[in-house]
Amino acid sequence: MYFVYILYSVTKGKYYIGSCEDVNKRVVKHNTNHSGFTGKTGDWTIKWREEHAGKAEALKREKQIKAWKSRKMIENLIGKV
Repeated sequence: MYFVYILYSVTKGKYYIGSCEDVNKRVVKHNTNHSGFTGKTGDWTIKWREEHAGKAEALKREKQIKAWKSRKMIENLIGKV
């Protein structure tokens, strides 16, 4: 199984969209100190996840969500609004 997930950082006030096989392990990696977008805050939390049968399907959905480029649509998806 693969997952598409959305994380949120209170410090940055931003969402991050990704996909992987193990969301919990991935969140731990996002919260470690590294040079990437998620690497400096250490406060990323899972706000939403969606299960997919395969990697290709998950990547397609991840790209679809990223293409929205809309905070409002993301918040509607995760049920915040």
